[in-house]
Amino acid sequence: MKRNAQILSFGAIILSLAIIILWQIFFSAATSYYLVSAMVLAISALPFLFSVESKKIKSRELALMAVLIALGVVSRAVFYYVPQFKPIAAVVICSGAGMGARRGYVIGAFSAFISNFLFGQGIWTPFQMVALGTIGFLAGVIFKHVKITKIGLAICGFLLVFIFYGLIVDLCTVLIIVQKPSLESVLAVYAAGMPFNAVFAGATALFLFLLGKPFIKKLDRIIIKYEIT
Repeated sequence: MKRNAQILSFGAIILSLAIIILWQIFFSAATSYYLVSAMVLAISALPFLFSVESKKIKSRELALMAVLIALGVVSRAVFYYVPQFKPIAAVVICSGAGMGARRGYVIGAFSAFISNFLFGQGIWTPFQMVALGTIGFLAGVIFKHVKITKIGLAICGFLLVFIFYGLIVDLCTVLIIVQKPSLESVLAVYAAGMPFNAVFAGATALFLFLLGKPFIKKLDRIIIKYEIT
């Protein structure tokens, strides 16, 4: 029952974001991407607030989440000069698979936010936070019920990044570039972003295939040893 409530609350947040963005794109007379970004940022913080309010969080749990966020930031920074070829989504997926859906969302969202102090903050930041958070959340949901294998991690990572990350982040481009939104113009933006999303998804799949399973095993050992969850 508790898990269903978490999934429903997350679904409500995603639906709210979709309604706000679609309204601004297709129905609002003057599209304000600053307003949309602020709304996306505010609503995307709700899962973290729900997590804090629903139970008492141990300091060791916060410490582990902080380490995973730092690892995600560093993994992105190391490949600074290689466009789109970043392991950050792989770290988020492993974190979600090891620590659960809600923590996966928080780790993904904060990894995007903090790493953008190196890569540059902007109106795209909230969209990247929601995108990586969604990937971490879905990884937690999927691998709660699916056995973790190299191939499974790689395929899941590729699909999550290519579909969900691209779908959410490219909305920011739509808001900025498209002056008179139409179905054709929106599809054109998504088509232009597909090669970049494919590279990011391929890099994620590669890192998950090579390092994902050992990473999750180490994470599980830490969780069990220190009784974190």
